[in-house]
Amino acid sequence: MSASTQSSTTTPPPDAAASRAAWMRVLALAEPAALDQAVKTLGPLPPHRPLRAPERGMAMVRARSGGTGAQFNLGEMSVTRCAVTLEGGIMGVAYVQGRERQHAEQAAVLDALLQRDDWHDRIQSQVIAPLAQAHHERAQHRARVAAQTQVEFFTMVRGED
Repeated sequence: MSASTQSSTTTPPPDAAASRAAWMRVLALAEPAALDQAVKTLGPLPPHRPLRAPERGMAMVRARSGGTGAQFNLGEMSVTRCAVTLEGGIMGVAYVQGRERQHAEQAAVLDALLQRDDWHDRIQSQVIAPLAQAHHERAQHRARVAAQTQVEFFTMVRGED
């Protein structure tokens, strides 16, 4: 096997890695009930087996003051992770905020299926696109609510010199 062939099999091309990161983000940020409903619309899924059953844990959240200052530990948050494999050895993983085991498992299964050509387009159109749209709408709603509390300060110029 040549060096170029070997490297292409061990690491996905940059655009594939970016695409996978994008759909994993959508799956992780999805509302658990919406993800469950979307998975049900797909019908029966291929069999999978757990590599790492859904397990709950904690992760330290780090932040920067003003986005540019020194990092500090903001606090801990609950995280659930899962890894599954499909027949053929395709592995799917998921890390989701919170303690929803089903959310993590469904996201891991969909991650694996999205790596298969025969499932990719169907899941993109029936699951990822609607969930991404719902997330966008929630973000827009939060932005509109936050904008209502915005205060603008201005200085009045006095008529004297």
